[in-house]
Amino acid sequence: MTRPDPSPLAAHWTFDPGLTFLNHGAFGACPGEVLALQAELRARMEVDPIDFLVRAIEPLLDEARARLADFLGAEPDDLAFVDNATAGVNTVLRSLVFQPGDELLTTDHAYNACANALQAMAERTGARVVVAPVPFPVQHPSEVSEPVLAAVTGRTRLALVDHVTSATGVVFPVETLVPALQERGVDTLVDGAHAPGMVPLDVTALGAAYYSGNCHKWLCAPKGAGFLHVRRDRQAAIRPLVVSHGANSPRTDRSRFRLEFDWTGTRDPTAVLCVARAIEVVGGLVPGGWDEVRARNGALARRARALLCEALGVAPPCPEAMLGSLAAVALPEDPRWPPPVPPALDLLQERLFERHRIEVPVYGWPVPHRRWIRVSPHLHNSEAQYIFLAGALRDALA
Repeated sequence: MTRPDPSPLAAHWTFDPGLTFLNHGAFGACPGEVLALQAELRARMEVDPIDFLVRAIEPLLDEARARLADFLGAEPDDLAFVDNATAGVNTVLRSLVFQPGDELLTTDHAYNACANALQAMAERTGARVVVAPVPFPVQHPSEVSEPVLAAVTGRTRLALVDHVTSATGVVFPVETLVPALQERGVDTLVDGAHAPGMVPLDVTALGAAYYSGNCHKWLCAPKGAGFLHVRRDRQAAIRPLVVSHGANSPRTDRSRFRLEFDWTGTRDPTAVLCVARAIEVVGGLVPGGWDEVRARNGALARRARALLCEALGVAPPCPEAMLGSLAAVALPEDPRWPPPVPPALDLLQERLFERHRIEVPVYGWPVPHRRWIRVSPHLHNSEAQYIFLAGALRDALA
């Protein structure tokens, strides 16, 4: 099988030319121009670390936060930079106070790392994790919202809800879920790891108490760039995972929220300082800006899913209206393909990589014997790459 060409726009990234990279949804991929800026910032930091980390850092962070806030539909003072969405989720959970018998609500589509964070908090406090079962395949947004709302009780203190699920690639109806939960007296922590840059997002209009997201995935910023949005009336209770000098700062020119989160100790801040450039670079690759980026990626995800469903003889597990740029397709159940023992990768995933140099995730969800393959295209991908994947998949399964 001849390796197909990626999109012409792939020239803006630094991929190995002998690799067919179809797993943008895992860790993203950063364009070369953004990596160059990060290298410049690191060099500047090391020329005079005191000047960079003491004199220059606050204006640089303010500029980055303002550009990100504009993209997200947020106020800059409601945003804090964190390493990633999981760190943001942990930050909220470790800041809040729960009592024995309190209920922490989530769904069975929750990202494993965040589900683990919920469970750890429940074990520490005596609270209980309640998992609402959301069907998959799913045919309508109401099949998401109804089981979540049905699981709310008088003891529900917080709901952790995905905006776009990682394993199943479903866009959850957070625009209706968040206010419905609020009406029942339940704050929502939205795991928005995949949403920024994939789907239109206005976090202020959404109104969730807490929203945690990534910039390294669909925005294509460097790894280590994430954010936590905290509604103004909830900020007093939220503290960073690392408490540092801001906790007793006498300054009055900035909020306690800002002072604590902007400095948690010595670390490399260059990833978050590149967020504005990533937004500018990726949005500038196509004439229609970010609206066209989202439209192109979504269209290719739908086309890729159709190609794989046809190759495997399976039905799509959710309607196109519930997709962004992620899509999961069921693999045939076959005892010749045993589930992997973590942290090993699935044998089929490894075979596709070893035989064809294709990077694409294969995993078990919700139980190990039910295995899925996930597509997550960005501007660097082409339809020809997914035709190549469909052929390689048929070959490997045979």
